[in-house]
Amino acid sequence: MTKDIATRNLNDLITKVEAARLRVSGHHIVKIVGVSKYYSSSDVEELYKVGQRAFGENKVQDLKQKMIDLDEHPLEWHFIGSLQSNKINNLIDLNPTLMHSLDSIDLANELNKKLEIKNRKMSCLLQINSSYEESKSGVDPKDAINIYKQIVETCPNITLKGVMTIGANSEDEAKIKDSFMITKKIFDDLKEFNPMYCSMGMSGDFELAIACGSNLIRVGSTLFKSE
Repeated sequence: MTKDIATRNLNDLITKVEAARLRVSGHHIVKIVGVSKYYSSSDVEELYKVGQRAFGENKVQDLKQKMIDLDEHPLEWHFIGSLQSNKINNLIDLNPTLMHSLDSIDLANELNKKLEIKNRKMSCLLQINSSYEESKSGVDPKDAINIYKQIVETCPNITLKGVMTIGANSEDEAKIKDSFMITKKIFDDLKEFNPMYCSMGMSGDFELAIACGSNLIRVGSTLFKSE
């Protein structure tokens, strides 16, 4: 990716995000995480040079490699993939800014146990399967608030920062919207815990997600397209 393409991609994305957020409220802020999992460290570097700072990887090994490659830059790294229990210690050592995919109470307990051993803390989002799709990870929406509270009360080394979902895999915009609104309601109902992020929306649906209240989007192809 050239600097010109990186500039155009980022500017085009910011223009769309700004328009979407202003339709919600002038006070609504949206954070952009660039999903770099299919792209090279040099592509990330080009986007860094034109102003993008937060990037997400879905495999622990890929996250580690890009952190090494780009160590001289003050990047904010997010882990956005499913976390296997045998990779927990590796992820703790990498110390990402935010782990988006805490998808069960069992994973929370295992992660907390290993964080305690290492005397570390990790900021996480509770992943919600708001589309009720078997192919997706995440807690059942009806259990989400109780699980969130349980993690807060029993996993002191995990700092919950909000919730995350992946929109329904559908051509029907109403179904996608429903999955976002379910998650936004859970986010609102967690007000007593001061959640920071309602992470919803990817390249194909981020404008709809922002309209539904998302304040963090995870965008890959839109940001990294090469032409």
